[in-house]
Amino acid sequence: MAALFENTKCECGHQNPPDTTLCESCGKPLGEEALSNRPLEMRYDGVARRSQKANPNLIDRIWNFFSSVKVAVVLIVITLIGAMLGTIYPQENTFINFDPAYYEENYGLAGKIYYALGLSHTYESWWFITLLVMIGASLVICSLDRVLPLYRALNKQQIRKHLQFLARQRVTYAADLEGGDEEWTRKLAEQLRKKRFRVAAEQTALLAEKNRFSRWGPYINHIGLIIFLLAVLARAIPGWQLDEYVAVREGEAVPIPETNYYVKNIDFEVEYYSDDEMPDRLKGTMRPKRFETKAELYVCEANCGSTALEPVLRKVKTHDILVNDPLEYKGLKLYQFDYDTTPRLKAVRPVLMDLKSGESYGPFELSILEPESEYELGPYRLKLITRFLDFTVNANGEPANLSSQPNAPAFLFLIQGPDLPAEGETFFYFPIQTDRERFGQDLINGEMAERFDIRVTDMANVEFAGDVSYLNVRVDRALPFVFVGAFISLIGLVMGFYWQHRRVWLRIDDGRLTLGAHTNKNWYGLRAEVAAALRGAGLDVDPKSLDNGGKKE
Repeated sequence: MAALFENTKCECGHQNPPDTTLCESCGKPLGEEALSNRPLEMRYDGVARRSQKANPNLIDRIWNFFSSVKVAVVLIVITLIGAMLGTIYPQENTFINFDPAYYEENYGLAGKIYYALGLSHTYESWWFITLLVMIGASLVICSLDRVLPLYRALNKQQIRKHLQFLARQRVTYAADLEGGDEEWTRKLAEQLRKKRFRVAAEQTALLAEKNRFSRWGPYINHIGLIIFLLAVLARAIPGWQLDEYVAVREGEAVPIPETNYYVKNIDFEVEYYSDDEMPDRLKGTMRPKRFETKAELYVCEANCGSTALEPVLRKVKTHDILVNDPLEYKGLKLYQFDYDTTPRLKAVRPVLMDLKSGESYGPFELSILEPESEYELGPYRLKLITRFLDFTVNANGEPANLSSQPNAPAFLFLIQGPDLPAEGETFFYFPIQTDRERFGQDLINGEMAERFDIRVTDMANVEFAGDVSYLNVRVDRALPFVFVGAFISLIGLVMGFYWQHRRVWLRIDDGRLTLGAHTNKNWYGLRAEVAAALRGAGLDVDPKSLDNGGKKE
């Protein structure tokens, strides 16, 4: 307990907190600092920081870890390395339909390792977010550990300082004067005011100071960086950030992921460059010049998550979406990203042909995406057993779907009716003629191919789906805060880099002038200003002679 109060009371009578190296009142060196003759460490005017406690507990050790600038630099370097690793290959969120096999197929073993290590989603990974949180904690603790002592030091400045305090500054001057002490004090104060110093005088002592605000620059910079980091981390909050892709076919409305909005593609148009507009090497090729989605945005008001009931939608905005001209509504942005004009069947109206009798039954409406489960055609009944949107035969020789897109639709029906077994007979139907030949519809159906056929008799009975427009859906409610943080950080950088906090203390005791001056940077400029002020008062001084040595921060 006795050590707690050791060397804390100055000869001037001021009681200083433990671990203080310079008296908060008169500036006299205390403790080990009093045993040295080196220029004083003036970073926080000797005020003790929490991270310098002599006997730290667990909380103090955690505080010391995050208050270390070296630790902050290491964290930033590790984060930068991690961020760079995330740029080696494309991130998962850049794909409309992500396939985990992409990395191995395109980049071999390196891509496989890249995906296995989780670098394919670096910026959403737990370790990257943890690093950002640690950097944020370091910024907060570093700032508090330094700004509070600095505030106490600058807020409690006394005008008359101890002679040791003045003599151990990095810019010093001492001389015997002729004339009245107060007159010299007045003349020196007048000269310093001409240099735009704010001067506070107390009998034959004065303190001249300017640009104190620049000392807060680094901490304002830290505040901006903290806001920036919080904004980046806020993107993990549901509803704050969204970067998804939706495919919208002409005439259809689809839900926008993670929102209660729907977007409808009223019409899609694509315009191509003519041969006259293209160089010779590109003539004869199809190059898109302009593509546009006439879109409507709806808000869902009821039955939004229901699969049995139609959602109740209310239109809120109409916009023609172009590249770099998105549909915007309350922070939601829909960008034109891509398109697909590949013709795809939407529905066919085929007939059932009885090849023995020559009779045909139908036509019947067969939707590719939403077929009926059963069709009554004259004396025959067609029951849908299963449907394939992108038919293929797997390695086991079994029918399978290659994808969820209607590239090669196929339907397996059960036909029941006259001259057929009571349980019926199966029949495969391929609406697209090339698929019928490629997969051998007649061969698959066997004897049933000699008895029945399902065919479209006229192109008027074929309906194609509209073009598909791919839209990039973005919501970024954190972006304004990112910009605010960056702007505040920039203000702090300007304050800290372009101005210097300069202070000049002097006292005159029985004709003896003692002057000390300090700045946080640009010592050459400070010496020049002090020398000019002394010359203006009638003391011819070489600026170099004011240099008292020591480390110039």
